[in-house]
Formats: sequence, structure tokens, C-alpha cells
Amino acid sequence: MWSLPMNEKRAAAVLPYVYIKKAQQTPNKKSNNLSLRVAWVFREVWALEFCGTSQELCSCLCKGIILTPDCLEDCILTCYWGCSVQNLHEALQKHVYCFRIKTPQALEDALYSEYLYQQQYFIKKNDKEEKHCQLPEDAQVVDFGLVPRSRYPLVALLTLADEENREIYEIISMLSVIHIPDESYRLPCRILYQYILLPQGQYHELKQLFMSANSTAASSSDTSPGERSTDRSLLERAGLAEDEPELHEENSKDCVVCQNGKVNWALLPCRHTCLCDGCIKYFQRCPMCRQFVQECFPLCSETE
Repeated sequence: MWSLPMNEKRAAAVLPYVYIKKAQQTPNKKSNNLSLRVAWVFREVWALEFCGTSQELCSCLCKGIILTPDCLEDCILTCYWGCSVQNLHEALQKHVYCFRIKTPQALEDALYSEYLYQQQYFIKKNDKEEKHCQLPEDAQVVDFGLVPRSRYPLVALLTLADEENREIYEIISMLSVIHIPDESYRLPCRILYQYILLPQGQYHELKQLFMSANSTAASSSDTSPGERSTDRSLLERAGLAEDEPELHEENSKDCVVCQNGKVNWALLPCRHTCLCDGCIKYFQRCPMCRQFVQECFPLCSETE
């Protein structure tokens, strides 16, 4: 599953549209050489953001974090501090095989209450008020230990407040695992994992698409190469680092090849979204990173 690109100034847990790759392959009319995957497009019911730079937020374990929900319906935001890593992933499996995690109580039952502290907020429809989440002082937690850790710093769960709405939307809840700097690791605040949960028992991890547009992922120009290298080394030790494709020097919403057509095709496995309908048929390698293209899918069909 993929989400659209993150905003440059804020890191978003999920964005308005998500694309789910269907299992079956179909012939690609645009190219005889590429395998086309059809994608479902889902309208997300919510978004969750936090400020992306230390100047904007100064997020750390002692100061907490400011989350900004944006919901199409009344929702409940529940934050779990110090959530057990093992219990969280077991809870995701329970969503598949045992019971659906569509309420905070369902997740707490699946976690066996293996977390340090919980905060909960009722989010009104279209309310973008910032929520300050913080561990209480009497918790006396200064860090969550060395990697590999047994607890995530923060897990945020968004669920629909109205039971009737859970029958309408294709996505019933969203889990965001968030890293927050502490005394052991001062990596900047970032989203480690994002999961959306479906009513049929499936769940999908969201992956960012790398668009050839001005809204590229949060810019790394604010940090020095040495700091980025140190950050990546720590992430690799934690098993959380991904390959970082080189960004194209010229960022525009047009196709990177013809500079005229609208970008519409996502290439896999590199996840660069940089080609228009006219140029996709000419490429077996990604024009941005030169990686071989194994599959591709359109963001919009020809009829849209």
C-alpha cells in the first residue's frame, strides 16, 4: 500500500488518498515490457500530522509532541506511551484472525494493557485543533533503552467515534508508530510505521510514494551530511532504515521526461512517481534512479 508524498514542512501519518495494489496482474496497454498492477483508491477518513522540524516543535520525551488530527467524521485519538513492541504486532495479527480493532478498547484488550500511559481525545469533524501529548512527570521515564527496544515511544490510534460510520468507510482505524527523541537516541521525531486496518480483517503498512513534485518528503537540507549519516546509521541498527532513492534535481508536477504530461505512474519497487501516460511505455528502468521496473500502476485511470 502507498500513500501520497509527505508535505515538506510537516510529517503526515496518512494523507487523503491511499492506493492498494490488487493481487491480480493485468496486461499493460501502455507497455509490453512492464507488468501493470491495478490499484484501489480509498478516500481516507482522517489525517494526523506533527511538526517536522525542531524549530517548530522541539519534540522530545520530556516535552511531549503536538499532534494535529484532521477528520472527515467524529473520531477518537488514543495515544499509548511505551507500548510493547511484541504485543502491538501480536495485536495486528489478532485483527486478522480473532477480532477487529475498531475501537480503543479492542486494541487495549489485544495489547493486554502493555503500555506505560494512555491519553485519549475526542476529535470533532473537521476540527484541526492541536493536541499536546505528553508523559506525566511522575512516570519518570527518560528513555526507552538501547536498540533493539522492547517498547515503542508512542503509538497513536485513530478510530471512528460513531459505530454507524464504521460500516460506511473501507478503513476503520489507523495505527501510527512514532519515534520521539530521548536521552538514548536524539534522532528527530519521525513516523516509524503506519498501518491502516480494514473491516474485513486485513491491515496494510503505508509506504510513501516519491513524487517528482514540489511536495517531496521532508527536506533534509536543514541537517548536515554528518548528522544525516549518523541518523541513518542508528536507523540501520534498529532495522528501520529504507533505501533512499536520489531525488531528481528539478522538482515539478510534470513528467520528468517530456516535461509536459501530468505525472500519473508509480514505478515499483523504487516507488518513484515520475512518468506520464505517454512516456511510461518507453521505460524498463526508472528515469530517476535507473533501477529496473518490475511493476507499475496508475494513480488515475483514463476515465477519471
